[in-house]
Parts: sequence; structure tokens; C-alpha cells
Amino acid sequence: MNLFYQPSMDLTASEIVFDKEESRHIERVMRKKVGDAIYSTDGRGHLVHGILSEVQPKQCIASIQAITERPPLPYKLHMAVAPTKHNDRFEWFLEKATEIGIDRITPIICDHSERRMIKPERLEKIIESAMKQSLKVFKPQLEPAVSFREFIAEQRPDAEGFLAHCMDSPKTLLKNAVQPKGSVLILIGPEGDFSGQELQLATSKGITPVTLGEQRLRTETAALVACHTVSLINS
Repeated sequence: MNLFYQPSMDLTASEIVFDKEESRHIERVMRKKVGDAIYSTDGRGHLVHGILSEVQPKQCIASIQAITERPPLPYKLHMAVAPTKHNDRFEWFLEKATEIGIDRITPIICDHSERRMIKPERLEKIIESAMKQSLKVFKPQLEPAVSFREFIAEQRPDAEGFLAHCMDSPKTLLKNAVQPKGSVLILIGPEGDFSGQELQLATSKGITPVTLGEQRLRTETAALVACHTVSLINS
């Protein structure tokens, strides 16, 4: 099964009108024809089965045959991750985290960050592509990049909060700290780790320092390990 994405679809209508980009993918790349079955999602939990009634490079239309509403993950995961020096490493994390399961991603700019600018349009496309490839019907929300201090100042005690770091100070093993079926926030710092001041700010807001194990991991690897750990705890 191939999955297509149309966020603006009207589920009360009798048909789906795909935008130009997705229509081109349907017609040119997948070579779909009138009468072919097609599956699409709005990224909000709906899987729509349709039959193509019009196939054009700039507009494809499918008549809706059935709509299935799938349940969300049994947990909520928000990852706040510092963008890596090399874009492809952060993009790799977004792709794999989407495949595993995640609700929100916030790029955070830290004291030791080497990259302070991102291109959200490209990152959105990577998340969208990973969602479709992995046949998921919930699209993770990419938040605007924000400074670490702004992010911490806005946090409220509605989720378990954890900050993974490599400093020589007391830490809890993440897999022993996360409770299943809850809301979890995990912060992962840049290549140079969080600063001591950032650690103090986080702990003052009730965020727990954690470790992912004895090995030292790259930013994107640490973020993915944390994402997978939460997924396993909830499996």
C-alpha cells in the first residue's frame, strides 16, 4: 500500500482533491490510473480509501469509499533537540523519529549550538515523507526553533520532563525514569552538550537530568535512542 497526504481534505465531502505536488506524485511517479484504489491521510488520524476518478499532473481527484479513524499512540512524546552542525544528521533524526512515533519536535538553540538557523519547509517535507513511507496517519508537529531559555521559561508541569547530558553529575537512567502511557518531554543538547547554566535552569523547572547509558552518543543518535526508549516502554 502507498499512502498519500492531503492535509486539507474535507472528510464530509464525497471526494478528495489532491494538490498539485501530490497529484504529480500520483500521476508521474506512482503512475496511477483512473479506477485505481488510493489511500490517503490528513495527518490527523484518518485513513481514507478512495478510487481515482481523475488523474492529471496538476490535479487528481478520488471518490471517497471509506474512512477509518485510527487511535493515536498510547503516549505523548515531545522531543526538544538542538539542530546539529550538519543538516543531514538532524534530518535523519526527524525521519527515523517519525517512523518510530513522536508527537512534537522543537528545535532548541543552546549556548553551545553551532547551528542556529534551520529551514522549516525542508524539515516539514522530510517529516511528511517519513509519515507516508511508514504508513502512519498522524503527522508529528514541528515547532518553530526557539532559544533554550525561552523554551524552558514556557514549560508547564503537564508532562514528565527529562534532560539528557554528559556532565559529571548525578543522573537517572532514562529507561528507569519514564512512566508508560504518559506525556513525556525529552531535551537533547548540541554537539558541545548543554551548559552548566542550562542544566541549572532545567532542574529549577522540575526537569530531571538523565543518562542514556555509559557510551557517548552524537546528538542525533542520542535523540533517536531516547525516542526509541520511550516507544519500547510503551510497547
